Amino acid sequence: MAETLELLSSATWETIYMVAVSLLIATVFGIPLGVLLYATDRNQILQNYVLNKILGITVNIFRSIPFVILLIMLIPFTRWLVGKSIGTTAAIVPLSVAAIPFMGRLTETALREVDRGVIEAAQAMGASPFQIIVKVLIPEALPSIAAGITITAINLVGYSAMAGVIGGGGLGDLAVRYGYQRFMLDIMLYTVAILVVLVQLIQVAGDFVVRRLSKYR
Repeated sequence: MAETLELLSSATWETIYMVAVSLLIATVFGIPLGVLLYATDRNQILQNYVLNKILGITVNIFRSIPFVILLIMLIPFTRWLVGKSIGTTAAIVPLSVAAIPFMGRLTETALREVDRGVIEAAQAMGASPFQIIVKVLIPEALPSIAAGITITAINLVGYSAMAGVIGGGGLGDLAVRYGYQRFMLDIMLYTVAILVVLVQLIQVAGDFVVRRLSKYR
């Protein structure tokens, strides 16, 4: 039992590490991507048809690729970037690549919910596009953006489990090596239970943040 607990503990921390770092990268790059998708669209503050179409098509391509296939496709890039193609650090690369366009679309959707009148009022007062983005759009859409981050984090938990299929580490890897290959059903059930708990904790924390941001908006 002690060995099982040690395995579960180690795998859980690996999963948390993968999800946390990937979520940070997705947030840092995904939110600006979403802002660009929104701001460069037709009749928006930085209207640019060509750039918007290029960004939109690129995002759609990456979002349409099943994550398991993306894992395999990115093996050469992952090996070049981090020096290896298996392990928790290596798994962060495909996790981030999958999460960035997802976060971008969620951010774009959040910004579209902002009242057009607020933007027009800022333009009437002479605000620059950058000022409108930083002082109007993002603050107004912050609760929805926070909800998008929560959804992305939950998806990353599931993606991290799939990464275990090709040696990505974490709970998915543990479930495959012990639960599936060695027919240890108890470990399989434990990993599922831990994943469920992680998702619940992320959802509760995300809902709390969204409520706080909505209250003080």
